[in-house]
Amino acid sequence: MSTSPASKRLKTSPLLIGTHNGHFHADEALAVYLLRLLPTYSPSTLLRTRDPSLLSTCHTVVDVGGEYDPAINRYDHHQRTFNTTFPNRTTKLSSAGLVYMHFGKSIIAHRTGLDPAAEDTSLLYRKLYTEFIEAIDANDNGISVYPPSETANLTKRFNDSGITLSSLVSDLNNDFSISAPPNEETETETTNGVSTSTPQAEEDARFLAASELMGKTFLRKLTAYHSTWLPARSTVLKAYESRFDNDPLGRILVFREPTAWKDHLYTFESSSSSSSSSYPSEKQPQQQNQVLYVLYPESASQESRWRIQAVPIGKDSFVSRKALPEEWRGLRDEELSEMAGMEG
Repeated sequence: MSTSPASKRLKTSPLLIGTHNGHFHADEALAVYLLRLLPTYSPSTLLRTRDPSLLSTCHTVVDVGGEYDPAINRYDHHQRTFNTTFPNRTTKLSSAGLVYMHFGKSIIAHRTGLDPAAEDTSLLYRKLYTEFIEAIDANDNGISVYPPSETANLTKRFNDSGITLSSLVSDLNNDFSISAPPNEETETETTNGVSTSTPQAEEDARFLAASELMGKTFLRKLTAYHSTWLPARSTVLKAYESRFDNDPLGRILVFREPTAWKDHLYTFESSSSSSSSSYPSEKQPQQQNQVLYVLYPESASQESRWRIQAVPIGKDSFVSRKALPEEWRGLRDEELSEMAGMEG
């Protein structure tokens, strides 16, 4: 099914977005926010219901209705026959993933000023899915991050479930407001144009708070990837291609300014692992040619001190490929030079 930007087909008049009422989750909270990032949807109104007759009046429906058909703007994933995934991924999509798959490039282009067809847009599109959206899809569809067979005998040392975005959204389902006495008249308040004077309206207001939480998190990630991660890619590639200038086995990466290098390094290593031409000798084991250490200044100042960092075995690991000698730890300046047997 095509993933071309569906936003080009939309009318410019205010639209009605539908989703279900009742207990809400992170995926539809994000899906609604993503739609509203597009100019055509920004003046939209929201209807939360499970009534098919009411949903039929909506221009776009997410996470309810039992139908996935982008031609008529229906984005539900609860059908027994549903098995759609993001391109080149295996995780079944939730409503967040569906909306992102169809509108993500348009959203990125609108927020960054990039051309929707540019390679940088595609890089950000894939990055945001694999680093953020996919976990929401998996959580909503009950897919574990590890195969169950690999974690059957593992026991957590502490509970970390309460710090996830999905958990924070779940907390917003609870109504902790204090009801006014039966005979006391209450003022009508509104949130985003939605009255909060009835139980359903109060629930809708909490949903909007959840949508704001998920959406602002998405925007922060998009801003970081666009302003820091993306520009660093060319810098890391240049350092990676010149790594044999620093060491015959290419084990040392040197940067002339602070750079977000980690994620890009693993990408370049992975893409070059199938080609022995990237290494000085085909007979040397691949692990001997991995980057082990990264050198970089603490700041862009000419007088800046330099740091050395051992490369972890994986992006999220605390274990290094080859740790620095333990006796060096905590030493600086002359003490470090003396212990290492190097001047300067």
